[in-house]
Amino acid sequence: MNTESSNEKSQGTSQIEALAAKRIRHTRVNEVMTELDTLIYPGSQDSILLVCGPSGAGKTTLARHMVDAAIRRAHGELEAKRGIIPAIYTEAPSSGENDFSWRLFYQRILAQLDDDADSPKLVYGIDPESGRMNRSRAINRGTTLAALRTAVERGLRARQVQFLVIDEAAHIIRQTHGRNRLEIQLDTLKSLANLCGTQMVLIGSYDLYNLVSLSGQLARRIHVVHFERYRQDRPEDAQAFARCVSGFEKTLPELWGGKLTRHTKALHENTLGCIGTLSGVLVRAARLASMTNAWTTASLQRAFLTRAQHNRILEEILDGEAGIGPNLMYSADEFQLAS
Repeated sequence: MNTESSNEKSQGTSQIEALAAKRIRHTRVNEVMTELDTLIYPGSQDSILLVCGPSGAGKTTLARHMVDAAIRRAHGELEAKRGIIPAIYTEAPSSGENDFSWRLFYQRILAQLDDDADSPKLVYGIDPESGRMNRSRAINRGTTLAALRTAVERGLRARQVQFLVIDEAAHIIRQTHGRNRLEIQLDTLKSLANLCGTQMVLIGSYDLYNLVSLSGQLARRIHVVHFERYRQDRPEDAQAFARCVSGFEKTLPELWGGKLTRHTKALHENTLGCIGTLSGVLVRAARLASMTNAWTTASLQRAFLTRAQHNRILEEILDGEAGIGPNLMYSADEFQLAS
């Protein structure tokens, strides 16, 4: 391979990597962020916020943007008080164990708090010069679950964390056996929120909505936010989806040649209006096109979800929307408001 072709291949690879890394802050992300910004505040009784939506809708992008936006807003305070972390992102672990691993979960939080996850310390303050935690000596090398929990509590308070975003939170449900045990899991999160003044934002699939019905005590402290897909039967959704396609097209103008947006309708139908799924399809299409150094509609068709994939995802979406939609609204005759 000559140097010129090697450089072209390298450039093409970097462009595809840029496409894969692209996170569009689209309309739905902005809408949900605005609602969450209203619900996250000191002293809120909504200890746990559930953000439910279909797979591939862009919920992880939302989670990342939430944390980034909180850090940007707190810039002035961070300059004055080094060591404050307004928001933290972590993913609920799927460890392969029979039950949800609180040990691994706490270790991931401690890593974000700049603590030593292998041997957590009891935090007792923030160094004003370095912004790092002052820590006592390790409790012991075989750290107990209670010690991990204590370190997390102290770390969240010391860092003054306003909210903790837990992505893929459905792992908590899928790795918990029995209703009573699941209620205990949620009580554990609620307790952490209450003790530290840190609201928990659980982001995941429609499975999360089942948590509302565990108990009245939990239902009172939980608020549900629906992260919807872009539906084809809503003109405003179709327009918003088209803007997303255009945004991806601008990332690789040399490859698409301005011809991607003409396939917006087909892309909307195949990806079911889910922006994360759209991203996956377009990255596959770009890689397939790079094999021949030419963009064709065939490479896009080969990248589409198969019929089996499409139907299975659609089934899950329709079941989720049917379950969550009616339960987030009250009819006028259920609760009469004074005129």
